[in-house]
Amino acid sequence: MNFSRVPSAVALGACTAAFAVTLSACGSDTAAPSASKSSTAPAVASTVTQAAGPDACPTAPPANPGAPEWTLPGATGSVAVTGSTDTSAPVVTVTAPFSVNATQVQTLQAGTGPVVAPTATVSVCYEGVNGRDGSVFDSSYQRGEPAEFSLDGVVPGFQKAIAGQKVGSTVAVAMVSADGYPQGQPRAGILPGDTLVFAIKILSAS
Repeated sequence: MNFSRVPSAVALGACTAAFAVTLSACGSDTAAPSASKSSTAPAVASTVTQAAGPDACPTAPPANPGAPEWTLPGATGSVAVTGSTDTSAPVVTVTAPFSVNATQVQTLQAGTGPVVAPTATVSVCYEGVNGRDGSVFDSSYQRGEPAEFSLDGVVPGFQKAIAGQKVGSTVAVAMVSADGYPQGQPRAGILPGDTLVFAIKILSAS
């Protein structure tokens, strides 16, 4: 995804929303893949905007997060995720370096809305964490606003996390590098081989 503000030290300047799920339109230190999709490379970014409307992403973590809703031991390290609520942001705790050998998706809380199609345009709140060092590299929760984009214009791991879920669900995904940025994304501090973890809340789909 390509956001104008990134919660870590990464500054993306004039880039617009959604850095971690789409290829950076403002450039990376690696060559961008061709527009054709493959199972091992992220899709070329389509238009991504800040979502309009009354929905907002809560910015504050919970006062007492309680037990994680998902704990995943990795090939190395581990991750524990508590999804967001209407009033609190998610909590993603990494024992670094965390890595997985296959992308894994976990529904934290099932929604009651319609099922999201693989090519739907969705509005989501999300937080992205790098498993290598546990750093947050992008978060619409910290911006307080959801992002809106088409699932056919995002990296494969993000599409795998959302497609087939119901609107209203909170979801977590730990994605292998091939489903994120196999060549890395230096402007976000993502290196080749990094496992990425996302906590996502699906607000709407069309």
